[in-house]
Amino acid sequence: MAQRCDVCGKGPSVGHKISHAHNVTKRRWLVNLVSMRGKIGVAGTVQRLRVCTRCLKAGKVVKIV
Repeated sequence: MAQRCDVCGKGPSVGHKISHAHNVTKRRWLVNLVSMRGKIGVAGTVQRLRVCTRCLKAGKVVKIV
C-alpha cells in the first residue's frame, strides 16, 4: 500500500543515513499516517481515509467516530 496522504498527497522523502564514520546508506522518512473514517470538504461522503497527522490537526478532515 502506498504511503501517501489522501488529502494533501504527502509521501515519503528520501535521503542518506550518515554514520559517525561517514558511511552513507539510503533511507526513507515515512509520513505519519492515520487510518480513519472521515469526510473531506463540505459535501464529502463518509469514507475510509489514510490522512497525515498534519492535515488532521489542521482540520482539513472531519473525523467520524
